[in-house]
Amino acid sequence: MKWPYKENAGTRTPEETAAYQVATVTIAVNVVLSLMKLIAGVAASSGAMISDAVHSASDVFSTFIVMIGVKISGKKSDADHQYGHERLECIASIILAVLLLLTGLKIGMGGVEKITGGNYGSLAVPGTLALAAAAVSVVVKEWMFRYTRRTARSIHSGALMADAWHHRSDALSSVGAFIGILGARMGYPVLDPAASVVICLFIAKAAYDIFRDAVDKLVDKSCDAQTEREMEEKILRLEGVLGVDRLQTRLFGAKMYVDIEIAADGSRTLYETHQTAEQVHDMIEREYPLVKHCMVHVNPYKKTEQDSE
Repeated sequence: MKWPYKENAGTRTPEETAAYQVATVTIAVNVVLSLMKLIAGVAASSGAMISDAVHSASDVFSTFIVMIGVKISGKKSDADHQYGHERLECIASIILAVLLLLTGLKIGMGGVEKITGGNYGSLAVPGTLALAAAAVSVVVKEWMFRYTRRTARSIHSGALMADAWHHRSDALSSVGAFIGILGARMGYPVLDPAASVVICLFIAKAAYDIFRDAVDKLVDKSCDAQTEREMEEKILRLEGVLGVDRLQTRLFGAKMYVDIEIAADGSRTLYETHQTAEQVHDMIEREYPLVKHCMVHVNPYKKTEQDSE
């Protein structure tokens, strides 16, 4: 029997189209930016700028990972994956976090080696070209962060949001590079490799945040408490609902699953209580677009002593 949800070959969802547009811009900008920073770092003898160039180059590879993750997670349900493929985007985010961390550690170790060498007088003083490149990088990477984050929010993509924070970490690392280069030019050459260590810390923090968010979505973490309270309030306003016995939520990639047990008048017919359950189901999926599936169970309402009073 042919699976009814089989994806048509060659089709692309609006979310994939938006993600690919961002990815194309990101790759083009990062290639130009990393080359600019590498040339400036070599010409101006700045280890911090060369480290920053490596960080920007890593963004190109991370963007390819994001594109793969978005493509796979957008596949429709099939016979072997009847709940869809959304969690595969979380896998892409985890891979991105690991690569980001490895990049940061490599940059940090290089800075530590220069600092522990002790011969600070032998460290070259960076030229003004490296300082200008750092300033340009801060502006460009912050713009890329905002541009990517806006699209990630609109399509609810965790992997794309991870890539956005990759851009922000690059912007912060460029700030560190700027400070290090400026300090080195003011007579403190050790500040240039010290900036590489600071860059490492920024990258490690971004990697940790990306990893934690992806894991939360893999292990059925609940939605935030405010969202659950809002859901319960809206359910209680519906006609025929006498109470909410249980409300459970879980994250499934960028989507949510909701399981609800409502209380209804036990003397009503099965058809009438089913209609009430349908109202709850439709309202949840209408009011919360990220809900992929909502299951509603009806319990007979039990009167309490307070109700009798």
